[in-house]
Amino acid sequence: MMLARQLARLLGQDRVTTDAVALATHATDKWFASHPPEVVVFAESTDDVSRLMKFATRHRIPVTPRGAGVGYVGGCVPMRGGVALSLARMNRIREISSADAVAVVQPGVITGVLQAAARKRRLFYPPDPASLAECSLGGNIATNAGGPRCLKYGVTRHYVLGLEVVLADGRVLRTGGRTHKNKTGFDLIGMFVGSEGLLGVVTEATLRLLPLPPARATLSASFRTFRQAADAVQVIFAAGFLPSALEIADAFTLAAAGEHLGRRLAPPGSAHLLVDLDGQPASVKSEVKSLAALLAKLKAIRPQTALGEAACEELWSLRRAFSQSLKATGLVKLNEDIVVPRGRLTDLAAFAEKLRKKHGYPIACFGHAGDGNIHVNIMAAGYHTDRAVQKNVGRALDELFAQVLAWGGVITGEHGIGLAKARWWPDAASPVSRAVHAALKTALDPLGILNPGKFV
Repeated sequence: MMLARQLARLLGQDRVTTDAVALATHATDKWFASHPPEVVVFAESTDDVSRLMKFATRHRIPVTPRGAGVGYVGGCVPMRGGVALSLARMNRIREISSADAVAVVQPGVITGVLQAAARKRRLFYPPDPASLAECSLGGNIATNAGGPRCLKYGVTRHYVLGLEVVLADGRVLRTGGRTHKNKTGFDLIGMFVGSEGLLGVVTEATLRLLPLPPARATLSASFRTFRQAADAVQVIFAAGFLPSALEIADAFTLAAAGEHLGRRLAPPGSAHLLVDLDGQPASVKSEVKSLAALLAKLKAIRPQTALGEAACEELWSLRRAFSQSLKATGLVKLNEDIVVPRGRLTDLAAFAEKLRKKHGYPIACFGHAGDGNIHVNIMAAGYHTDRAVQKNVGRALDELFAQVLAWGGVITGEHGIGLAKARWWPDAASPVSRAVHAALKTALDPLGILNPGKFV
């Protein structure tokens, strides 16, 4: 309680709490690890964060920054206790400039809120993680979040033009700005984006905006086998199309959606593709017509085409329900966001089936076929309560990640390392890479007080 009193004197009583519910809420994210902080601080300004970090440095107190807490790898779990630093109250969009095509935001702004505000100005913020209605931009920056549209538009890193970051010792670093090109010194922005709260606390970001595409179309199509769907992905690219999103789903995922949503809403077949196009109205209409004809030649089952935002979102409602449908099976869903070279999609599905037969757990594969970022979900009953199940799932994950790395893939494309994948970090990064990570951490956080207990 002494720490809480000291922080209340430093920052104000309204910014500090030891309430049991708040401590429990800030002890975990959407993964399974949990460790309570000693105190929760709700920062409301850069000055609050700076003063907190100066205090934490003086007293060597761990500080774990936190956005909306919807991550999947335990990235914001305060493993060493101390302070859970919530940025949720720093949720203002300071500016949207049509002339400069930028947004200046605080880290607690919800991603979908910025997208909606930009859309009103006929501007477009493309990164679209599945949790966009609840995740915060600060968390997106911490994990370099992606989403379906990153096929055409790129990930969060490609939209960060400037950052204000409070360092571990409380100094405030401002790097970048509102210009769309900048080669002044090292790429410090790139260093902080994706750093998972280990190097500094983002308190403001200047984000690049694009013109809002005036037209959109979606094409939904099923196939008899996953191989046919994966082959269709390659044919689409070979024909010169660059969709804004290209999603794939396997038979288990479709069956779960059918059970959860009602069978009439789930498409037939054993694999499903969802293709999004955007641009000018005439070109989008022409492209979706050509694409539909192409998929018909590939023997797609019951293809559907939608034009316009509302109709497209209706087709996307199936995709957005996949995760919830899998949870509704009653099995524990272990979501692994691996990435393989695009030509390995069929191999990945075959390997997942091999793991299912060997270890006995259903495996659902769906995600971003266009860039090879597939969410491989091991569905394990009793995972939380049965140590034998946990060990067996661990062995299955060992095999999955080893194969992904052998193909030249990576163990995470969007979620980060956090706690969930720390076990495989030495396999995923070379000794030199790990040494460079450690050197950066030591240089910027020599006392190790920022988000301690994680992979670096």
